[in-house]
Amino acid sequence: MSVTDPTSTATRPLTVALIGNPNTGKSTLFNALTGGKARIGNFPGVTVEKKTGKFQHDGRDVLLVDLPGTYSLAPRSADEMVSVDVLLGRQQEIGKPDAVVCIVDASNLERNLYLFSQIRDLRIPVVLVLNMWDIAQSRGIQIDLDQLRERTQAVIVTTSAAKRVGIEDVRTAIIAATGAEAFTPVKLFPESFYREADSLGEWLTEQGLGEVPFYLRERMLLDVHGETEHRVSLKANDDLSHYLKEARARLASEGCRIPLVETKARYDWIRTLLDGVIERTSPEEQQTGSDRIDRILTHRVWGLLFFALLMFVVFQAIYTWAGPFMEMVEWLQQLITDAVQAVIAPGTLRSLVVDGIIAGVGSVVIFLPQIVLLFLFIAIMEDCGYMARAAFLMDKLMTRIGLSGKSFLPLMSSFACAIPGVMATRVIENRRDRMVTMLIAPLMSCSARLPVYLLMVAAFIPGTTWLGGWIGLQGMVLFGMQAMGALVAIPVAWLLKKTLFPGETPPFVMELPPYKWPSVRIVFQRVYDQAKAFLVRAGTLIFCVTVLIWAAGYFPADHTRLHANQAEQEQVEATLAEEETSERLEELEAEARILSANAIRESFLGRAGMVVEPAVKPLGWDWRIGVGAIASFPAREVIIATMGTIFSLGGDVDEEDASLMQTLRTATWPDGTPLFTIPVALSIMVFFALCAQCGATLMVIRRETNSWRWPIFTFVYMTLLAYLGALVVYQVGTRLMT
Repeated sequence: MSVTDPTSTATRPLTVALIGNPNTGKSTLFNALTGGKARIGNFPGVTVEKKTGKFQHDGRDVLLVDLPGTYSLAPRSADEMVSVDVLLGRQQEIGKPDAVVCIVDASNLERNLYLFSQIRDLRIPVVLVLNMWDIAQSRGIQIDLDQLRERTQAVIVTTSAAKRVGIEDVRTAIIAATGAEAFTPVKLFPESFYREADSLGEWLTEQGLGEVPFYLRERMLLDVHGETEHRVSLKANDDLSHYLKEARARLASEGCRIPLVETKARYDWIRTLLDGVIERTSPEEQQTGSDRIDRILTHRVWGLLFFALLMFVVFQAIYTWAGPFMEMVEWLQQLITDAVQAVIAPGTLRSLVVDGIIAGVGSVVIFLPQIVLLFLFIAIMEDCGYMARAAFLMDKLMTRIGLSGKSFLPLMSSFACAIPGVMATRVIENRRDRMVTMLIAPLMSCSARLPVYLLMVAAFIPGTTWLGGWIGLQGMVLFGMQAMGALVAIPVAWLLKKTLFPGETPPFVMELPPYKWPSVRIVFQRVYDQAKAFLVRAGTLIFCVTVLIWAAGYFPADHTRLHANQAEQEQVEATLAEEETSERLEELEAEARILSANAIRESFLGRAGMVVEPAVKPLGWDWRIGVGAIASFPAREVIIATMGTIFSLGGDVDEEDASLMQTLRTATWPDGTPLFTIPVALSIMVFFALCAQCGATLMVIRRETNSWRWPIFTFVYMTLLAYLGALVVYQVGTRLMT
């Protein structure tokens, strides 16, 4: 490899791309090189996360771009095309990289070098990082680095990134590589293939499409119906597909069958490259501790039992263990609220600060304990090597609905809260699987729906039991509501895969990395990054939605009497001892409940409820239930407090409040007929089981997809599902009871 004079660019910041197979320690190396200081966003128009970091070495500034983990550079979607665009300098905000760092698992060189062979074709200087060097040596794998350097013509560095070994060598190698000329790619395919690639370039020029890089012409020929072909065909219409079909037929007639030729040619080259470079112990001695553990943890019976137990612990943590921390957040929120109320008199400003700003911030932070716990478990499972085994175990089940094993954890975690579930879809590399998983995750019956179920079941479902009390109707209804979303998600996922995200389900390919003790530093860094991303990226949107809903529930009603009432209540309370009561205070509280109910009725929110009453009347609802459904958009459980306010009981009631249950039982339509019946209660529960009544989840989908299209789609399809489900339940239930 010849070296150019780097003095002309000695002061220019360098751009370096980092790429590698999943489970090779790429993120660990990125954090080690950049000190964990990264900027995270999304590439324009796609769901791919853009992670960049900076470091200095030998007086040079380096921008490091962490590309998604991948097994090859054969893009089949817009998301997978991002890595190719970055490496070719087609992402304007990044520019053409000065070098590429390709990280591989030193103990699995033959499989990992497939990606490296494709990167060579891009004609960019490459630093080949042999990571997990300590594990390779412990397995008795000896690699002749001098021969490997000579044969690959790449700068080669060995590292153990998890232990921070070899990091400075990587920095030095990056600076050295950026001042080097890229090597000429080795011709791996038959000569006929390169003739067709040249002919394709001439044809594209004749079509007025300009000069297309040689690597993209290769991909157009090799990737049948791939993203490169799709992108160029948008300009060339159907002519390109016809041309490529004929070109592949010509190649097949000469013994060059597409796409099989690429796999064979690259692995033949890799085997020749490594011949005499690697020495291994005998097969009998290669039995490792990971192999022995996998006999149990990947067993079709014992492995599933262990996985089920582990998932129970994970979801117990998300659902129960997070409780004390969430209560602490609520306690702090109340503490701040009391402090604000002590200094701001009742009025619009206080309502904005308390019910809008503080409640908005609280609605963001309240999810943080669940998110931290979920990603703590994910980080531990990823770093110790178990995550790949979990995906392997669940793949057979998930493929029945067109997804992969990696979809299981995000969907199951959504039973606790869809927000961390949606964020957990980042572990899914395939775009179609990730998008479908993300769009059905809100159907899982999260913990926020439970208060609605508990209130409706306790108030309206008879306490009938069978088998000596072991089986009860109320428990069966509650179970049915909890399971409904998951059951509906199966046909929804199937439809999404057949319509919006068509294409063959890719083969499940995943390296099973060796087991190791998770690094505390790496686990902490990953959890910190995810928590920060949620607070900064999704939290701002959730906060804005909460404030908007407050404004809709506050204006344009006249709150003068209500504010005066609140001021007098505070004066009376200040004169009473802690154990004393006052008839005047009770009168004021009763009056405040009536004033609050009137205010919400006169607000934009109340007016919206009256507008939608004709639409929800077929569900057995009146405008008051409609207001409750609309007001619960920021968070489903808000409907309890909203119903308490509307029915003049105050907003501090909960799902176990006896007075709220009794009030709902006695509520009537204007003609005196009961408002709530068993079919009405069931329709409300079905609606909340299927509807996207969670603005926070929709905002997270917006951030994860970098588009408003998908949260809007999620809201629309789930609302239609919920409406139809509630309609059928009410209408059929009413007819059965008459």
